[in-house]
Amino acid sequence: MPRDFLDPYSRGNSICHRLPDRLKILLVLAMIITALFVPPENWPVHGCMAAAVFLAMTLAGIPLRYLLVRLMFFFPMIMGLAIAVPASTGFTKGWDVMATVLLRGTLSFMGVLWLVNVTPFDRLLVALRQLGLPQMLAAILAFMYRYIFVVFDELERMREGRRARTFSKQGLLAAWKSNAQLIGMLLIRSMNRAERVHGAMCARGFDGEIRTLDS
Repeated sequence: MPRDFLDPYSRGNSICHRLPDRLKILLVLAMIITALFVPPENWPVHGCMAAAVFLAMTLAGIPLRYLLVRLMFFFPMIMGLAIAVPASTGFTKGWDVMATVLLRGTLSFMGVLWLVNVTPFDRLLVALRQLGLPQMLAAILAFMYRYIFVVFDELERMREGRRARTFSKQGLLAAWKSNAQLIGMLLIRSMNRAERVHGAMCARGFDGEIRTLDS
């Protein structure tokens, strides 16, 4: 996985990048809260928020294609949640709830996507700590961001090794079984790596506080 897969535009120099980090977080938080509490029938407010996000993306130099590709990754997840609502609450009012989930989820996702692409992740963590994010949550986010690339790279190496040792095309059931075994091995390797990293950091005096070169 490329190291800039999540935030390829975070090191830019646009007017959005130069805004104070805490201000950017508060702006996105305010937009998410507004999207959650404004009734879905109030389309003008939601339309204005969507237009504001698109304008902010443009000012930050984030291409529309990048936004659309990321939305393609996001929509299957939010659609699965949204479609389950009418099935569980009845189709009379369920469709309204489904539209609400889609609208609010998409606006919130776009806001967070803008935030991570105008603020480098290390500075984002520092700003979140200054705004009161608990130390443990900041450490979890930092390690998640650091090691998600390592885990995906290891998964890709394991898949390459499996393909190199597979001389015939697998059936659907065999492929599912093979993928389940890969996930199990990846989980075990990740747990072993976590123990080694924890031991190494404790040996170096890690106290739970995330520090950067700027802090």
